[in-house]
Amino acid sequence: MKSKLRSGKHCVFSLQAHLVFTTKYRKSVFTNWTLSFLQKYLEKVCKDFDADLLEFNGEKNHVHLLISYSPKISLSRLINSLKGTSSRLLRSNFPTLKKYLYKGHLWSPSYYASSCGGVTLDILKEYIDNQSRPV
Repeated sequence: MKSKLRSGKHCVFSLQAHLVFTTKYRKSVFTNWTLSFLQKYLEKVCKDFDADLLEFNGEKNHVHLLISYSPKISLSRLINSLKGTSSRLLRSNFPTLKKYLYKGHLWSPSYYASSCGGVTLDILKEYIDNQSRPV
C-alpha cells in the first residue's frame, strides 16, 4: 500500500502505526459481530482525532489496527481514547461480555505500537548517508 501524503498548516506528513490491543488475560471475548461493531466505532474515534483507520481485524482475544494520524496528536492519547471508549461502548452494548471480563476490564493495560510505511530503515540510512554534504 502506497502511503498518501497529508499536509497541515506548516508540515507535510505520512504517519502510520500498527497497533495491537489484547484483552485482559487474553480472554476470548470477541465474535465476528462484536469485531464489526468495534471497527465502526474505532473509525469514528479516529476521525475525532484527525486520524484514519486504514485496516482493522481481530481474533477472539486481540485486535490489529493500522492507522494514519496527524503529528499534532499524541499517539498515546489516541490509543488511550480508543481503548477506553471502546471498552465502555462494548460493555454497554454487549452485556453478555461482562461474564468474560476480569473485574470489568476489557483491555490489557499494555499495547503494541509500531511505526510503519515508507521505506525500510536500511534504505533510509543509505539515503541520508548519500546526501551531498558541503566540504
